[in-house]
Amino acid sequence: MKTRFWKSLLATTLLLTGIGIAQAADPIKIGSFLIVTGPASFLGDPELKTLQMVVEDLNAKGGVNGRKLELIHYDTGGNAKDAVSFVKRLIKKDNVDLLIGGTSSGDTLAVIPDVEKEGIPFISLAAAVEITEPTKKWVFKVAPTDRMAVARVLEDLRKRSLTKVALITGDGGFDKSGREQVLKLAPQHGITLVADESYGNKDTDMTAQLTKIRGTNAQAIFNFGFGQAPAIVTKNIKQLGITLPLYHSHGVASRTFIELAGEAAEGARLPAAALVVAEQLPDSDPHKPVLLAYKKQYEAKHGPVSTFGGHGYDSLMIARAALERAGGPDKAKVRDEIEKTQGFIGTAGIFNLSAQDHMGLGSDAFKLVEIRNGAWKIIE
Repeated sequence: MKTRFWKSLLATTLLLTGIGIAQAADPIKIGSFLIVTGPASFLGDPELKTLQMVVEDLNAKGGVNGRKLELIHYDTGGNAKDAVSFVKRLIKKDNVDLLIGGTSSGDTLAVIPDVEKEGIPFISLAAAVEITEPTKKWVFKVAPTDRMAVARVLEDLRKRSLTKVALITGDGGFDKSGREQVLKLAPQHGITLVADESYGNKDTDMTAQLTKIRGTNAQAIFNFGFGQAPAIVTKNIKQLGITLPLYHSHGVASRTFIELAGEAAEGARLPAAALVVAEQLPDSDPHKPVLLAYKKQYEAKHGPVSTFGGHGYDSLMIARAALERAGGPDKAKVRDEIEKTQGFIGTAGIFNLSAQDHMGLGSDAFKLVEIRNGAWKIIE
């Protein structure tokens, strides 16, 4: 009888131990939804490649607290409705522990209600200021805001005494949010908007809007958009013989934009993360070694780096540190630890988050760059 008891106890102990080991070995699931196909694929593609690269690297080093990471990804193609469906699937079916994604502001803003309702930590890669203002409990972001980008452009316009500006924007969430910031901030910088034109992000010709702009007394053109459309705007400006200074948003801070726009992009200015000009930074800049390390790793696998891939790196490294401090993927604890992020040097800048600031970047996150000889050059 005693022998049977001890055998039963031993079997139960082994079973429970096995369950414990299995649970300890369960991967931490990271859910992502990005735009890797369609007109904005050159934004989401480097984001996904970066997430995959960093997950592989972290797993090779033992994962997080001894647990491997598993990346579960869906391609939204830039469709906000699909983004919502995928996020619901990631939360309810895939049972992910944390969300990273939202290549575009439109995709990000669309999923926030579900994220807040389900209570899952979410780090967005998009720019719209509305993503984190006002602050939402479960939502964070790593991309500098459109407000910061607009302010950088307006400051440079004012410096060059270019006070009459023609604005042209796309019809996506990112574009519309940027337009709102331009309308709000232009008067504060002494800038008068002499035109306010728009286009569809899938349009293939914007000469009608640009012809109207040519008929104004504009001293410069500011195109706020992302995807392939800004490259078309840029080429159309060249085709129409318009020689006004051209500014773009940070939404085109990608090598692909230069390739799409070709020679027409020469001289265009835009705010961009320091990643695209990492080699031009002084050695005293604390970002430089971080930027060069990421750039070297990414380009060894995938070719030219982009600031959008950098957002993927920043988000996952912030998440990893939060998971480590939380001791595991408890959603509430991870959320709290993300919010406590201080002094993290990422590709977009130095992150200092708080309960009042779920982005944590300062105004120095952007460098003003100009396209010269098919490459980025720091203006200041």
